[in-house]
Amino acid sequence: MAWAVSPEPFTTGDAVRLRRAYYAEVAGRYWKRGVTEAEIDQGLLDFPDDGLVPPAGQFVVGRLGGEALACGGVRLLDPVTAELTRVYVDRRARGTGGGAALLRALEAQSRAWGAERVRLDTRSDLVEARALYARHGYAEIPAYNSGPYAEHWFEKRLV
Repeated sequence: MAWAVSPEPFTTGDAVRLRRAYYAEVAGRYWKRGVTEAEIDQGLLDFPDDGLVPPAGQFVVGRLGGEALACGGVRLLDPVTAELTRVYVDRRARGTGGGAALLRALEAQSRAWGAERVRLDTRSDLVEARALYARHGYAEIPAYNSGPYAEHWFEKRLV
């Protein structure tokens, strides 16, 4: 089975389920415990995805065998810089190429906007994410933002 990745509003049922799973995983790993539904609700309010809409943002959903198992977003920071966010692959589908498929789609969108580079920030404990980015040509760079959970910053040149 091949991954199919396509733009989708972050408000659809599949997108909401994936965004909640993403937040539950990253918050749970950070807090080293399970996360309640109320905490997920609050996290989604505190860190909204409203910048992931056209014309300067995009949210995508990845499907494997028709099942929505991955998501990610990209937004323009400036005319030549795009930023990845919310990149997530369900645990059941890790190792099947979903992360690579998301990156291809998000990078293609960035190129379509005219971006020359893609950046992102992540945390130290998200070792799988850091490995994914390194495998796909992202290099660590100095901090470009001061996000409350940013510990590593990456960039990939698109041109």
